Amino acid sequence: MSEYFIYYASINIVGAVIFGIMLWHDRMRVDKQEKQLRYDQALIAFMLYYVSDAIWVGVDSGVFPANSFTILATDFSNFVIMTAITYTWLRYVMAVEQIPRRNSGAVKFTLIFPFAISVMVLIVTYLVAPGLLIDENFKTTGMFDAFMVTVPYIYLIAVIVYTVRAAIREENPIEKRKHLYIGFLPIMVVVGGLIQMVLIPFLPMFCFAGIIFMLMFYIQSIESQISTDPLTKLNNRGQLVRYVSQESNLWIEGRSTYVLMMDINDFKKINDTFGHAEGDVALVMLSATLINVVKRSNIPIFLGRYGGDEFVLIAHPTTEKELNELVREIREDIRKKCEKEKKPYYLSVGIGLDELIKEQDAFAKCIKRADDKMYQNKKEMKKLQESTAGSDEK
Repeated sequence: MSEYFIYYASINIVGAVIFGIMLWHDRMRVDKQEKQLRYDQALIAFMLYYVSDAIWVGVDSGVFPANSFTILATDFSNFVIMTAITYTWLRYVMAVEQIPRRNSGAVKFTLIFPFAISVMVLIVTYLVAPGLLIDENFKTTGMFDAFMVTVPYIYLIAVIVYTVRAAIREENPIEKRKHLYIGFLPIMVVVGGLIQMVLIPFLPMFCFAGIIFMLMFYIQSIESQISTDPLTKLNNRGQLVRYVSQESNLWIEGRSTYVLMMDINDFKKINDTFGHAEGDVALVMLSATLINVVKRSNIPIFLGRYGGDEFVLIAHPTTEKELNELVREIREDIRKKCEKEKKPYYLSVGIGLDELIKEQDAFAKCIKRADDKMYQNKKEMKKLQESTAGSDEK
């Protein structure tokens, strides 16, 4: 039994140490977004559970004194912290999904109410009829196990509801998958806990599942910071450099390679007239438009934010007609987007493109040519009075 204790407890302690390192790394960052703070709270809850579970296995294995008090105390501790894990994850999801009034007193009370009721019922049951919770062999009963999972399941159902609703409203397929990923991946931890509870209680499956689950989100977060522009959710300039550094990305057999540069005409006027917040909205509108156009197109395309209000596409059409159709759709869709959103400005883009010639050209030279053509296109549009962004010229 001591070997069982050492094995089980060691895994839990290792899990707590891993999460402690992740927490320390997060705390060292300068930015403190709400969703990051909520994620850190979930890390802390997992760490507390692993420590509590290590103590529980000491009692269960006989290393620590086993009696009705120690058994119920450790199991009650696991119950409280297990609920805290799902509660903090629900709060994380609400921050990610930007749920309205999520930090109001009424919403907080609603969220904590099922947990408070279950704790009160558990305490009263223990005082009135402890046999309902623990048998003569100092093992918890099915009733206690029901307490253990009921409230966490309520929180997880709420997580799924929030993320599914967000996925239904989301037009961007990439963001849609992210919503569903956040909502349904926690089921892996639930499955791990059920396998441990029902099939192999001597193996800390919940600990394994929790570590894998949180590490997957942590790695995804790091990758997102490295490769994704935080405002538009497009590939950032660093990802562009990594993409073009691999020759295989630039050439597709039977297709040409074109570099397209674009930016918003008179973008400064939007910022000066309507404020920088509205300027950010314009950037998000354009990025969403580009994503939808790329999604509909049959052309393989890399899409990214180059910097400021500049965007870059690396397209692989089979004909120039396909490329011209792509440019037409971008201009038409952004016009329709402004009309749909009832924006007080006409949003137009300057676009320049040039072909990358295999074995005769360098990407840096090609993007420079595309950039020059973009500025020429902007001048032509200004002559035609199609580049202004003010409400009086819409």
